[in-house]
Amino acid sequence: MVKVLILGGTTEATALAKRLAGHPRIEARVSLAGRTKNPVLPPLPTRIGGFGGVEGLADYLRAEGIGAVIDATHPFAAQISANAAVACAQAGVPLRLLTRPAWVAGPGDRWIGVPDMGAAALALRDLGDTVFLTIGRQEVAAFEAVPDKRYLIRAVDPPDPMPALPRMSLILDRGPFTVEGELALMRGQGVEVVVSKNSGGRATDAKLEAARELGLPVVMVERPAGNGVAELHDVDAAVGWLEGVG
Repeated sequence: MVKVLILGGTTEATALAKRLAGHPRIEARVSLAGRTKNPVLPPLPTRIGGFGGVEGLADYLRAEGIGAVIDATHPFAAQISANAAVACAQAGVPLRLLTRPAWVAGPGDRWIGVPDMGAAALALRDLGDTVFLTIGRQEVAAFEAVPDKRYLIRAVDPPDPMPALPRMSLILDRGPFTVEGELALMRGQGVEVVVSKNSGGRATDAKLEAARELGLPVVMVERPAGNGVAELHDVDAAVGWLEGVG
């Protein structure tokens, strides 16, 4: 029986947890960062909260006898992924990254690629007035640099603290979303530009189809650089790798 730690917080992590629940040779558990107030809990033993950096995670892996780690965190959770890479190397625990492929612009898309949220804010200066922010709640303060726009912010939980944006509306919602719903929202709110992280996956890609249909520009924040960890792109591959470790 191999003990497995899943660093979770994504739909892929939840799907993997469901596959491993009751597995005869894999004893899996999930760790969530605790950034979402009411997370969707997986069907496995789950801990919520940080480990205390690289050393804390390495100590946890050794103390708990963890035999393998799957990093299934969000593609933009750069710090925990970096910590996991170093901690697993220190503890001698094999690690794989379970990540969804990035979105790729297609015919009809009007994407403006930027490296980070600060650059995304600056890119808005020459674009439309009503901006649909679909970036979660943690980095909306970056758009205080361009305060004259009207911002429609969608997130699972409210930003804390709330950004100092004079014309701001908040939508609290959790995907998956439909193209029809996104079209209705964008038309109803008069959205002129969309800001997104290149998260990949199917839960929130409807906004990109809607933006394409409406001819809207999308300011796309590209993913942070990786840590050289080998990647797996679906749950079947992750289960197969874990069974091989065990």
